[in-house]
Amino acid sequence: MFSHVGKTRTPKHNLGIASLLSFVAGLVNVVGFFAVQKLTTNVTGHFAFFVDEVFKLNFTNAFHVALFVIFFLSGAFFANFVVEIYSRIRENQTYILPILTEALILVVIAFAGNYLIKTDPDVIAYSLLFAMGMQNSLVTSISKSIVRTTHLTGLFTDMGIELSQLFFYKDEMHKFKLIRSIKLRLTIIFMFFLGGITGGILFSYFGIKSLILGSIILLSGLFYDFVKIRFLLLKRKRGLS
Repeated sequence: MFSHVGKTRTPKHNLGIASLLSFVAGLVNVVGFFAVQKLTTNVTGHFAFFVDEVFKLNFTNAFHVALFVIFFLSGAFFANFVVEIYSRIRENQTYILPILTEALILVVIAFAGNYLIKTDPDVIAYSLLFAMGMQNSLVTSISKSIVRTTHLTGLFTDMGIELSQLFFYKDEMHKFKLIRSIKLRLTIIFMFFLGGITGGILFSYFGIKSLILGSIILLSGLFYDFVKIRFLLLKRKRGLS
């Protein structure tokens, strides 16, 4: 799921990573918004608020809002920087550090969140935006820009384009590719929605500690890949012996 890159990556791998990470993004989106009333998985809204503050000449507030965008950008930069380094050392392990970092951020915010909400709630937004910037950058790099999981605007745009193309491309191969791509996007949208619903339900019981589920899902994905790789290596050794 995570470990397959380049030519070894298949639509099945993309579907797996899309399902897992879009669920986490939906969860973070709702829990983060309920906790601090800030968007924590994308920066489109923050950029609009930034421009609004600039036009009002509230430059202090504008800088404050700009930090939300900067933290998302920093997360994307960090994740891809790590990917580039590891791709030159051991390509199938490029995902480990970014996913572990994201899982750690979610756990820390889950346990420190109630304190931060009272003292400095923006730290929660900064942290979650950094984590989501990492996730979006990582999944974009791994899937070669096929999968994005932290926001839905581009997904609905691409799906609208592909749905319209179904009326014009009649050859079976092209139609098959379009339908497969539409199914992938529908999966991401559904899992993002499911993650959001789950986050909303959990938040009513556990508050910001609901983010722990996101961390568990990420670590479970890593564990699944680790077991799968070990199994394949063991199988290969037995085949050679």
